[in-house]
Amino acid sequence: MSVSSELALSNGTWVKLICGASNEDLPAISDLCAVFAAAGVHCVDVAADIAVVNAARKGLDWVEAHFGVKPWLMVSISDGKDIHFRKAWFDPNLCPITCSRPCEKACPAEAIRDQSGVLSRKCYGCGRCLPICPHGLIQEKDNHLKLHDYAYLLSEIRPDAVEIHTSPGRGDDFEATVKELIKADVNFHRIAVSCGLEGQATNAAQLAQELWQRHSCLRKHGQKPLWQLDGRPMSGDIGIGSSKVAITLWQKIRPIAPPGPLQVAGGTNLHTITHLKNGQRPEGIAFGGMARKLIQPLLVEAQAQNLSLREWPEGWKLAIKKARQLINPWLSNNPLQNNLDEDNSHAFSKDRRSKIK
Repeated sequence: MSVSSELALSNGTWVKLICGASNEDLPAISDLCAVFAAAGVHCVDVAADIAVVNAARKGLDWVEAHFGVKPWLMVSISDGKDIHFRKAWFDPNLCPITCSRPCEKACPAEAIRDQSGVLSRKCYGCGRCLPICPHGLIQEKDNHLKLHDYAYLLSEIRPDAVEIHTSPGRGDDFEATVKELIKADVNFHRIAVSCGLEGQATNAAQLAQELWQRHSCLRKHGQKPLWQLDGRPMSGDIGIGSSKVAITLWQKIRPIAPPGPLQVAGGTNLHTITHLKNGQRPEGIAFGGMARKLIQPLLVEAQAQNLSLREWPEGWKLAIKKARQLINPWLSNNPLQNNLDEDNSHAFSKDRRSKIK
């Protein structure tokens, strides 16, 4: 038996996969969710889009059938314009022939290639391409849903949890969004709140004040919170230097935060756990860019073979290994990691094996 999501939040072993609020690469989403669910995450966070949710559920249902575990499915929305809900765009006809295309080299999702523009379904809005274009041709386009869409959409997809991205000064917008969620008549396990200070110095007191305001709103409407602390702006930067920021923010916020579990995010990677001291740890952690980067080459190779990772035993085994390297340090109290053998050949039925060339 795996540790439940609520128990993981209470004992500090909660791990979430962030697939990307603007990610619409359906085959990759199915495989990402399957890999990290099998590796042991407690929640997968995807875009609030029916096709995306169906793709995620396809991967999660497969893991449940083969391994008997199923994490929460969370969808991300926003109470206003937010950099997590954007797409990059440019007209490739305006690119000089002599351009070295640094945007193509910088894109971690391989959404820019073959002398073309941005493949919208692959772009998840990290923004690394925006400042690097030598000709200033790349623009960002807002991709967030409008308030009146939320109730109907959530009643259709019925996720286990929702994350609301908000910003300082948007308290009224946040409450209006919560009211729309309640109209969906879905019993959410948690409403996560991501309140970043994008473009500002990280001011713990200001952020705590915003979280307390959101707490009052959620409490009034009978909802249980989960606070996502984004340590750095979403930029696609997943280097070693980014790993300390999320922990530093958590350490500042922890004594003054409202009730509810704190989950670190933003620049999290393999090095994040090394910055914890004195046995203290946040209730949870979320991995986004690093999780996708680790698995991306295998996703590309599987798609080139016209397969999913679930149909390619060697690729699946390697993907699980990479996922566990990232998340296992946070699952020390989770027996799931001992139950899922990397060599579980029963995960591949004979008909799937017959497809492998």
